[in-house]
Amino acid sequence: MTKTSFPRKDIKVLLLEGVSQTAVESFRKAGYTNIEYHEKSLPEAELAKAVSEAHMVGVRSRSYLTADVLNNARRLMAVGCFCIGTNQVDLDTAAINGIPVFNAPYSNTRSVAELVIAESVLLVRRIPEKNMACHRGDWLKSSEGSYELRGKTLGIIGYGHIGTQVGVLAEAMGMHVLYYDIEPKLAMGNAHPADSLGDLLSVSDIVTLHVPQTEQTKWMIGAAELRRMKRGAMLINASRGTVVEIDPLAEALKSGHLSGAAVDVFPKEPKGKDEAFVSALVGLDNVILTPHIGGSTQEAQHNIGLEVSAKLIRYSDNGSTLSSVNFPEVMLPEHPGSSRLLHIHQNRPGVLKQVNDLFAQSDVNVNAQYLRTRGKVGYVVIDVQASETQARELKDKLSAIDGTLKTRLLY
Repeated sequence: MTKTSFPRKDIKVLLLEGVSQTAVESFRKAGYTNIEYHEKSLPEAELAKAVSEAHMVGVRSRSYLTADVLNNARRLMAVGCFCIGTNQVDLDTAAINGIPVFNAPYSNTRSVAELVIAESVLLVRRIPEKNMACHRGDWLKSSEGSYELRGKTLGIIGYGHIGTQVGVLAEAMGMHVLYYDIEPKLAMGNAHPADSLGDLLSVSDIVTLHVPQTEQTKWMIGAAELRRMKRGAMLINASRGTVVEIDPLAEALKSGHLSGAAVDVFPKEPKGKDEAFVSALVGLDNVILTPHIGGSTQEAQHNIGLEVSAKLIRYSDNGSTLSSVNFPEVMLPEHPGSSRLLHIHQNRPGVLKQVNDLFAQSDVNVNAQYLRTRGKVGYVVIDVQASETQARELKDKLSAIDGTLKTRLLY
């Protein structure tokens, strides 16, 4: 096991919102025993204090690491989002403070895909309406408006990891699959790319959304797009709450233009059980509403715990930043027989020259050097043959270079 300049037992790991115990077990197996674990998110003031005392922090979707929180977290060296999204973290502020942020973009793929297929079955059979009718004492036994999935066309907007999984499962149910993505994507199975978003909307019996939250996807499905959909079609959104305009969707459902919808994410979501959920979709019998649980299965949380903790441990032990969402990505080999110096700095002319001048003037042999830049941040890793004393002196000198954000030493 690699030795770090800061003993693992003294590195404080803060895990919030009941992240899977697989994360806790992973940290302990790797030698990190100073773990503070909370089943829920913390109030804003408590969160800021707890983060300021931690070296690594793990959150899910309800803990907001704002610029103020991050700017006061001088010890913090990495953040793990134990979910797909990273909107709860100010990524730019984290980067300029030398803090890489990691997430789990793939671990809940299957869970989301299965939910979408399940909701598709329920919607085409008009189960939401029949369920509500039974609760009111009515008995809607008619087959009118109820169909099989087989032979229907599923339109997938966003053909990434989840979208492709949805397509594969839909084909197994006998559906025809169309997809639309802003980037060319290789079709899985018998899926076909649509020529445009409008074409996909106009021919699909069910439209499902699997896009990230960006300026380009914000409110991408509004009144005009809903009008393009076939009369009687259905919409599923298990992506991001800001992708669909809720009021026009509610009107399309009330008017009968759309026969049903399933929505798992919303523009404004309650922060906890004590806050009421408010939406124009509440009370509509032909709508399935779920509280942002697309990836909330035991299997997904288990895998997310393993994936994100592994990335945090790898960065802490090795310096590798592969798959960081806000930081220069460097995949580093092991460094037996070398001391590894990590230098995070402002990405501007002259800094790397100062780093190289420092090593040119030192009486140590450089075994390897790795450099990546991203945005305002540069990340250089130097493996040297040096004694512990020499390595510490080099770290101190690196820290003194103008433009330095953070330095670390791994033996």
